[in-house]
Amino acid sequence: MDTHAAAELKSTLQGIPLPSEKPLLLEYAVRQHAEPALLSALRSLPEREYESLDDVVEQLLQVQPPQNLSKSEEPHEESGQPPGGSADYLAPRPSDTGQVRDLDEIPD
Repeated sequence: MDTHAAAELKSTLQGIPLPSEKPLLLEYAVRQHAEPALLSALRSLPEREYESLDDVVEQLLQVQPPQNLSKSEEPHEESGQPPGGSADYLAPRPSDTGQVRDLDEIPD
């Protein structure tokens, strides 16, 4: 189910007493003349009580990302250099007024 269909389903189910179980959600959607694709999506829901319409939509969209069980990449060793590589932009100049410098005007 895509997010557009999920929003349409949520709109269709507005007004249903919550919490509700799957059969009540289906019955309400049928009475609201929901599209067959939306009814099919509701039929795919697990049998349980849904506390909110967001709960229903989250279940259909599988909002939680799958856990990445692969080994995460180790952080790189620090270089000791400031961000950007050169410490030149950190060095104060006697002519500095404290204003932000235009990077295009900094001599090489």
